[in-house]
Amino acid sequence: MLASWPVGHAFGMIDELGEGYGFRKVRQALGVTAFGVNVIVFAPGVAGRPHFHDTQDELYFVHRGTARFDVAGETRDLGPGGLCHVEATTPRQISNAGAEDMILFVVGGKDGYVERDGHLAPPEAFTP
Repeated sequence: MLASWPVGHAFGMIDELGEGYGFRKVRQALGVTAFGVNVIVFAPGVAGRPHFHDTQDELYFVHRGTARFDVAGETRDLGPGGLCHVEATTPRQISNAGAEDMILFVVGGKDGYVERDGHLAPPEAFTP
């Protein structure tokens, strides 16, 4: 007897989530409920608002361009593939330090790491 597997997934492309500059709501478009996730697109020279959070840590991934992170008195420029983690209450400001559009993938969450809970899926989980 084959197991019945829930759908539980969605696919998307950044360009399908909106046009122009600002936030692209990944969480809503893909049905993510376990954590916050957005894409931010900045034109060259644009600086985001200085901010912090009450409870949500953020992890930033530089997809395209050069992101400047001003965090707690430290400034760092990161290019594609760069990562920056900022704890919730730490003030930060992100800006586009490059000559092309900057695209950041941002994941936010709280309450810590969920321990390893992965399991091997049987082959029938991949058959329609």
